[in-house]
Amino acid sequence: MNKLALLLATAASLTAATHEFDLVVYGGTAGGVMTAIAGARHGLKTALLEPRRHVGGMATGGLSRTDTGTREVIGGLALEFYYRVGNEYEIRRFKNPVAWFYEPKVGEKVMVDMLAEAGVTLLYNHRLQEKNGVAKQGLRIAEITTENGDRFRAKIFADCSYEGDLMAQAKVSYTFGRESSAQYGEALGGVRDKTPYHQFLFDVPALDASGKPLPEITAEKPLSPGMADKGVQSYNFRIIATNVAHNRVPWPRPQGYTAGRYELLARYLDAFVKTRGRSPVFHELTLIAPIPNGKADFNNNGPFSTDYIGKNYAYPDASYAERDRLWQEHIDYVQGFYYFLANDPRVPKDLQAEVNSWGLCKDEYTDTNHWPHQLYVREARRMVGEFVASQKDLQTDLTKPDVIGMGSYNSDSHNIRRFVNARGMAENEGDMQVAVKPYQIPFRVMLPKRAEASNLLNPVTFSASHVAYSSLRMEPQYMILGHAAGVAAAMAIKASQPVQDVSVPELQKTLKSEGAVFEYVRTPQADALGIIHRKMQPKAPLRYNWEY
Repeated sequence: MNKLALLLATAASLTAATHEFDLVVYGGTAGGVMTAIAGARHGLKTALLEPRRHVGGMATGGLSRTDTGTREVIGGLALEFYYRVGNEYEIRRFKNPVAWFYEPKVGEKVMVDMLAEAGVTLLYNHRLQEKNGVAKQGLRIAEITTENGDRFRAKIFADCSYEGDLMAQAKVSYTFGRESSAQYGEALGGVRDKTPYHQFLFDVPALDASGKPLPEITAEKPLSPGMADKGVQSYNFRIIATNVAHNRVPWPRPQGYTAGRYELLARYLDAFVKTRGRSPVFHELTLIAPIPNGKADFNNNGPFSTDYIGKNYAYPDASYAERDRLWQEHIDYVQGFYYFLANDPRVPKDLQAEVNSWGLCKDEYTDTNHWPHQLYVREARRMVGEFVASQKDLQTDLTKPDVIGMGSYNSDSHNIRRFVNARGMAENEGDMQVAVKPYQIPFRVMLPKRAEASNLLNPVTFSASHVAYSSLRMEPQYMILGHAAGVAAAMAIKASQPVQDVSVPELQKTLKSEGAVFEYVRTPQADALGIIHRKMQPKAPLRYNWEY
């Protein structure tokens, strides 16, 4: 060992420490925050370990237009969070006490305040050691070690990361990608047939002059519909932008930017003008959802947008270094997308003027150059527990004996592949937007198999097929699951039992007393409001729209 390595090793040994807690939550996502708060409120000495420098995951990382679905099914700590965000804006003055759309800095402040009030020990920059980071004694996780050498012992652990790294190192079964349609009897399973949303609805040539696919198009053809693959629904960054001039930062030019990688986008814009007889408006290229104080949450919209399609397949099982590289590639792609629209001469002038009326916010993400701190990891690893939620649990088998909350958002998978079709045109594959009915979420989805781990709860990379996960993955549902996980951890510790043996009736009784929602009852008033809402929706071309 050279002198530098010896000095570093010595310094690490001097600063590293062993910590004892009742509950250790790994991952400061919204689900992780609520798991930690619930555990602490029930008397547990609780630590929340966040690998980076912020809490909230996507709920504070750009996803400010909350995917509510049927709002009436959101209760417990999740509803408390949105209520407290509403208090920050004093919107009770308007007889509407809940803020579903909010600024990231406000959402993060509320989460940090809730953690502090509950007495949670919050530790930033504590990423799980990449190898040998989890030590088990039989079926129990005894301790975990973070990259700085700190060791954390606990009676219960919860993996609340989007990636499921603690779960994986604990040797708990997991999968990623898409199951075949046959595996769980899912009509929506596997490779998708033609889908109308976020699709090229008119021909856009996909080959360059030499006959090769343009950048951002794969040469690989999709498998037959219904077949399994390891494709992962696309990631992006949800951008917080503003059109208020004094708070606006111009769209940044990423390192290594070349306009050529957006040739397909240029061709799409040209075909759009020729086909529709007008330029697209900005909202047709990126979904614009207004949030308070002149800001908006920008998301993917259309066939070529902020989703970096087909470039994340390695992410779920990748090394930390590989994930960091993929993360940066997503930054470069999304920044380049907006920079192209703002500056390239092939962009219609009226569209370009609208793009340049927007920019990043000076008062958001001040420590990351106003860029969101969270990559939108829509789906990575998924646990395979003793119960795997699947399509039927969203559409037909809606009730569960071990219900701990409810979901209601569409089955929503973003595109997975962009390829050259038989006619030489660009085509996307993988999008899934299928309505569901409000359904009950079972406690079992966060429980590992009994033979694999007895003191681990998994409220984020829970046990579900790709189809079911595409609906359950919404931030309010992560919070609902986290709330139940924190309460269950306290119960398991009190009874000195595996998490699989927690009394479901007692858990349900406690959650109900804390505002959890287990049933959705439709009312004539709610139906009437829904009809009015649909009738009021503007017709295309849309500039921006609250729920699109």
